Amino acid sequence: MWELTKSFRFEAAHALSHTTLGEVSQEIHGHSFRAEVTIRGVPDPVTGMVMDLGLLDRSLDELRKTLDHKFLNKIEAIGIPTLENLSRFIWDRVADKAPVVRVGVFRDSCNESCVYFGPKG
Repeated sequence: MWELTKSFRFEAAHALSHTTLGEVSQEIHGHSFRAEVTIRGVPDPVTGMVMDLGLLDRSLDELRKTLDHKFLNKIEAIGIPTLENLSRFIWDRVADKAPVVRVGVFRDSCNESCVYFGPKG
């Protein structure tokens, strides 16, 4: 069994009204995000690949364009724009195109991250 991970970066803003972090988090503010999508499988004997990473790149590029320089509160499918909901949103957009086992979302400047293992955990 093999695991492959692709990552992408995006800049986005959000506001969190349900937080104990105070006014700073409740006001609109931005972060630099890094997302990692990990797939798992056995390489195809013909191609030698678990998945053509070019196909995964295309999916992740579409996702990056959806998120980059956006106000996440306006993307209804995310819900409250927490790390948890953002990782689930990414999973939901990629899982039907790739054998995803894990999605991580990182705010490195805050030393925060969330890893989602899918609805079945």
